[in-house]
Amino acid sequence: MNQNRNSEPLTFRQKVFKMVSVGVVDDPINQSYDVISTLMLVINLIAAFAGTFDAVATRFPGLLRMIEAVTVAFFAIDYVLRMYTAPCLYPDSGNRAYLKYAVSAAGVIDLISFLPYYLPMFFPAGAVAFRLFRVARILRLFRINAYYDSLNVITDVIANKSQQLLSSVFILAVMMLSSSLAMYSIEHAAQPDVFKNAFSGLWWAVSTLLTVGYGDIYPVTDLGKVFGIFITFLGVGMVAIPTGIISAGFVEQYSRQKRLSDYAMEEDLRFVKIELRPHDGWNGKMIRDLELPAGLIIAVLQRGSDVIVPRGDVILKAGDKLVLGAEALKNDRQIQLKEITLKKNHDWNGTAIRDLDISRQTYIVMVKRDGRALVPSGELELKEGDVVLLYTKERLTNDAVVLPI
Repeated sequence: MNQNRNSEPLTFRQKVFKMVSVGVVDDPINQSYDVISTLMLVINLIAAFAGTFDAVATRFPGLLRMIEAVTVAFFAIDYVLRMYTAPCLYPDSGNRAYLKYAVSAAGVIDLISFLPYYLPMFFPAGAVAFRLFRVARILRLFRINAYYDSLNVITDVIANKSQQLLSSVFILAVMMLSSSLAMYSIEHAAQPDVFKNAFSGLWWAVSTLLTVGYGDIYPVTDLGKVFGIFITFLGVGMVAIPTGIISAGFVEQYSRQKRLSDYAMEEDLRFVKIELRPHDGWNGKMIRDLELPAGLIIAVLQRGSDVIVPRGDVILKAGDKLVLGAEALKNDRQIQLKEITLKKNHDWNGTAIRDLDISRQTYIVMVKRDGRALVPSGELELKEGDVVLLYTKERLTNDAVVLPI
């Protein structure tokens, strides 16, 4: 039996990709990189805020400059590593993967996290403007979504309710334009210096419809005041529309998650995670065409940094990570599974599977080594730290099979 291709050693690019991917904590190096990356960002933001205080900026100018130089240099290296591993993030894009990452929201944020720091060396006149881009570094905090799934609910709700939100924004924009022109027509004669043009009316409409109410521009005529009251009441309702859509989306999303959780508890489901490789037969197929056996479901589909609801018309691609669910193995008399970890002095260390002295009713179905699942071919030599999954078929007479471990 040949070793499964899914257990092929990772390339250097794939190892780097796992390291820079937030939330991959299967290796101390990957977890350490996440910690360092978060610390660099937090230290950078603390220094940026502290530098706005005159006392701190005057007393520790050298320290603040050093912190910014070191952290920004880390952001630059991080960007290079992410650009290098773009083909792993977009496995089906070929050389276009680099461009896809560069123009993606995450890629743009990563770029402007460090580039404005170095631009004044070439364009000194724009140093003040370039410093404004430092605020983009705060957006890197959204990468903690990989650790806290509840934060992903925000993006899921916005994506699911995007059509309704766009409709409400469109209606709000029409109301602002019409209100600005109407108020300009009413108030221009009475306040030519305040309502100078349609833009002045637009500023009033925005501040009124969105219930900000700065008070720097307001109507003085009776007709303008009546119209202002009407727009104010209308503005409260208009703001409530997108708020209600998002609130309903949150309720739906949390209810769906709760139903899935309750279903898993009631049915006693267990889940496993697999990653599709280019040679796998499921690539290019719709989920509805997989002909999964009864009792097996695809619960979650992760593609890159996106989590996709596994509907029937979703086409699977290489690199997709699937979470498969099935009924948990209970008291099946004929199936006995056992998992052992080979310690330092275990007799199986350094022994090929074909040379093991085990019962004919016992089979090694999987060997897990360094986080990779290996198919136990006869030539595979077991090593210290391997996790071995054993299958034992118990006789119907309930004769126990003794496994020499």
